[in-house]
Amino acid sequence: MPATYGFLSTYPPTQCGLATFNAALASHLTGGAPGSGVVRLLSADAAGGGLEVDRTAPRVVHTWHTDVAGGWAAAANALNRFDVAVVQHEYGIYPGVDGDEVLPLLRALKVPTIVVLHTVLSTPSPSQRSVLERIVGTADAVVTMTDTARHRLIAGYRVDSRKVTVIPHGAGSHSSAPRETLEVPHLLTWGLLGPGKGIEWALRALALLRDMDPAPVYTVAGRTHPKVLEHHGDVYRQSLKALAAELGVTEHLRWEDVYLDQAALSRLIRSADVVVLPYDSTEQVTSGVLIEAVGAGVPVVATEFPHAVELLADGPGLLVPHQDPEAMAAGIRRLLQAPDATSRLTGLTGGPTLRWPAVAARYQSLAAGLLADRAPVAASVPA
Repeated sequence: MPATYGFLSTYPPTQCGLATFNAALASHLTGGAPGSGVVRLLSADAAGGGLEVDRTAPRVVHTWHTDVAGGWAAAANALNRFDVAVVQHEYGIYPGVDGDEVLPLLRALKVPTIVVLHTVLSTPSPSQRSVLERIVGTADAVVTMTDTARHRLIAGYRVDSRKVTVIPHGAGSHSSAPRETLEVPHLLTWGLLGPGKGIEWALRALALLRDMDPAPVYTVAGRTHPKVLEHHGDVYRQSLKALAAELGVTEHLRWEDVYLDQAALSRLIRSADVVVLPYDSTEQVTSGVLIEAVGAGVPVVATEFPHAVELLADGPGLLVPHQDPEAMAAGIRRLLQAPDATSRLTGLTGGPTLRWPAVAARYQSLAAGLLADRAPVAASVPA
């Protein structure tokens, strides 16, 4: 019988990258076979929005309402019904100081546990460092999605390096979506919107490209992050619209204030000539948007955040300094004026190894090894 998996994470219809990642991993790891399930983390401010779960994804068997104290115990009991627990980790999704309520849950698990680290900070607070070190100490295996994150974890934290495996973030297949060719060059950024995305620098770069004939159009797709909306409203988006008007690029800008389902996202990615990732962060070791763009064979211009440095160093795109619209504009111009830009990506992106089926197979192999280590050794019977 195939192993069953219990997944702990945010989950659709919650609209966030972690939920989307977990749903895709769960779908491909279980292959639609019955028996696995999801323990969904749900906060009071989680956005619904009607994002549907893939019909092949496991069903939700328990909800941990993270605004209620002590929910970890019931969540652990639910996960213990499966053969292997797969736990997504991000500081902000668990209750407690720096999400430390995940720790008693991990200690209560009786089944082999894989923890997937979505953030590894280079300069954590003492509390953040302690929480992550105890997570690694308790888990049977830990996954980082880049070599950069693995090196940062092993070099900067007191952890057992033998527990740490690198498995890349999976990418969907967008080849079934028709390639839409626009009359003008199409630049694209997508994902939940909020300060730190660096869209203001991309707008300044767009203003420097108005001399091109035809000038490019820039699509910014995605809802404002629900936590940003809760605490600050839509101030960031409005500030971007004001900046666009000031720069004279409003007519070159398209806003898609929606959370895209897979089919709509595929169509949008296939229509892009260049994906622009102008992020301010110097800490980001994992970017699902970057992986999707590279997996789809679309050239990328990205700031030098860690995941981009690792993935783009040998080609399929260009790196530019943070908060440097002149360099960003020059990189975009270079790719738009290179007719062979897309063809150059062939063979440089890892190809099928980034696709979800290959990624899920590596998780399956890791889980199988943990289960084999837990298997009871048959006692020898004297003749």
